[in-house]
Amino acid sequence: MKKAQILVVDDESGVRELVGDVLGLEGYQVTIAVDGLDALSHIRKQKFDLYVLDINMPKIDGLVLLEKVRSAGDMTPALLLSARREKDDIHQGFRVGADDYVTKPFSIEELALRVEAILRRTQGTQENNILRCGPISIDVDQHMVKFEDEIIELSPTEYNLLHFLIERKNKVVRKDAVLNAVWGIDFENNSTVVETYISYLRRKLHRNGFEGIKTVRGVGFQIVERS
Repeated sequence: MKKAQILVVDDESGVRELVGDVLGLEGYQVTIAVDGLDALSHIRKQKFDLYVLDINMPKIDGLVLLEKVRSAGDMTPALLLSARREKDDIHQGFRVGADDYVTKPFSIEELALRVEAILRRTQGTQENNILRCGPISIDVDQHMVKFEDEIIELSPTEYNLLHFLIERKNKVVRKDAVLNAVWGIDFENNSTVVETYISYLRRKLHRNGFEGIKTVRGVGFQIVERS
């Protein structure tokens, strides 16, 4: 994997330095921004592979910053840092396009592992084929999803979740298997992140009578050719 370019945005100097040092030691190229306005200046000048964004910042907080870049068509993966444990903050982060989050205080090992997991699934080698399930197709080489003939814009995490499901179409996959494959979480986790992203895919792909993304209560999820 190439050396990823990571933008770290936090108004606390101690956190900025810690995160920057940790990611630098992991071999990533790190750019530091002191707040949301500074981050936007860097984003206009340079292409990044990952944003690490603090939620609670003056001027432009992390949620507003992420919403701005997403509305501009920038789908660069984003990891949120939050000192707040309220579920509303986390849910809002996912709604505006975050790929994962870490709650402060966090261990440097957890941070490094989550960054690695995001980059692995967004920079991984892709096979040369087209996957299909009913009206949905994925051109893996082009990283393109279509519903019939219409191109559907997905975030990196939405894409990887759909890819995982379609590779196993008509089969029920357990939630822990999805967490491991898509989020790199290989331990028991009570988060609703899978359910949240399943709802995002349904919102974009359940149309024209197709409702093929299923929840199998108590077991997991599946995508089927015919709903």
